[in-house]
Amino acid sequence: MTTIVTTQDTGHVRTITLNRPERKNALSDELAWGVVEAVRAAATDDNVWVIALTGSGDSFCAGLDLSGGPRTSPLSPQSAQLDDIHWVGQFLLTLRKTCDKPVVGGINGVAVGAGLGLAMATDVRLIARSARLMAGYTRIGGSPDAGLTITLPQAMGYEPALRFMMENRTVLGDEAVALGMAGEVVDDDTFHDRLEAYCQQLCEWSPITLRLLKRGMVKSLETTDLETQLRYELGNIRIAFSSEDAKEARKAFFEKRKPVFQGR
Repeated sequence: MTTIVTTQDTGHVRTITLNRPERKNALSDELAWGVVEAVRAAATDDNVWVIALTGSGDSFCAGLDLSGGPRTSPLSPQSAQLDDIHWVGQFLLTLRKTCDKPVVGGINGVAVGAGLGLAMATDVRLIARSARLMAGYTRIGGSPDAGLTITLPQAMGYEPALRFMMENRTVLGDEAVALGMAGEVVDDDTFHDRLEAYCQQLCEWSPITLRLLKRGMVKSLETTDLETQLRYELGNIRIAFSSEDAKEARKAFFEKRKPVFQGR
């Protein structure tokens, strides 16, 4: 039986792949919760410094599987009964808050609806030139979920995000970068190599630095209190400077060599 979510570790990079290519990685409960659980597992593994999230076949994620399927949940029956966020809300909560490690979105193909929400929940995004992004909610008489009312205005600005969703526009790779929906467009034939190289590049830095950096950035989006955020920054840099990695970084700087980080 094919594993619906696969993981592969290369050095300190864990690649999580949505593996339902025959359905263009459309989201069943099993697939969606599988992604959430895979990210949570990576978040607690000290050997994982950077996470890549991508899709199998020619798609990232075609959104909710409207053909239906069994309702499943990793939660207990009572917790599932009380769950008012479900996996569709856990995408953003898990990728941004539960996981303080960088999550790099490898948008290799179409991303629609909740699949677009999953893509936008990642911290930085590389997108294939032919990849198509679409919200799709107006087409099915729905309204945005999976955090898109948060992540799209953050990335694009209010009016561009509103127009993108109201007009049910389809955006390809180059335009996605121009609009701020992704940070880099990559030719299709070199996409997976570039995704791997970029994630490995991030692993040249201390994972402690990366995690504290992400914590600070995420926290800044949740507060309007300037002093609170400044104190949070100061607390983080104290933690960072007390680490062995920081001592190694300063030692390497004065010795004019590349630092060797251990994640301690």
